Formats: sequence, C-alpha cells, structure tokens
Amino acid sequence: MSTILLVDDDPDTRYILDLLLTAQGYRVVKARNGYEAMEVALSAPPDLVISDWVMPVIDGTQLYRYFAAIPTLSTVPFVFISGALPPDEVTVGPFLRKPFEPPLLFDLVARSLGSLSG
Repeated sequence: MSTILLVDDDPDTRYILDLLLTAQGYRVVKARNGYEAMEVALSAPPDLVISDWVMPVIDGTQLYRYFAAIPTLSTVPFVFISGALPPDEVTVGPFLRKPFEPPLLFDLVARSLGSLSG
C-alpha cells in the first residue's frame, strides 16, 4: 500500500481528498503546511506528496525544494493542487487547478507512483 502525504491548509480539502484517496486503497498522512509535512516526511518518507502551492509557514514551492535537498526525500514525486496558478519559474511536476475532477487526480497519482517502479 502506497503512502501519500497530503499537504493543504484547507481542512475541507484535506478531508475530501483523504476520503477519496483512502477509498482508492492508499494510506494517507495529512499535514496543514510545509513545516508539518517536513516533520512527517523526515520520520517516515512517503511514496508521493500531494501539495497545495499556497500555504502558510512553508509553501509548496519551498516544500518541494526542501525535499529535493534531502537525499532520503529527493526522489519522492510531487503532484501539486491549487486554486492559484503555479509560479512561472517553478515547473516541478504535475499540477491540477482546483476544482478538479477526482479521476484526473487518481490518474496523476497512479502515473506518479508508477514512475517509481519503472
């Protein structure tokens, strides 16, 4: 069972995505911001991160950069979700603009996790 670290400051988004991803057979660990996500990831590296761009404390861009700088986390794939467009200078992985249809997320998750085995 793959573990997904879900990082979003909106509790409703975390709740809904947790339900959807758990129903798909994934283990979901949640964080409200990048700081909490780093604490979780350093204690138990996830197989995938789904992260919002715009969050307090540490945003999605900074979180991605922190993961990239840590050898045990540098290969963890990211899927970004946000109501805001990603910054122009950052093109680090799949991106879904909120609101989106769950099948689009499931496809990106499956493809991102599949890249780990290939």
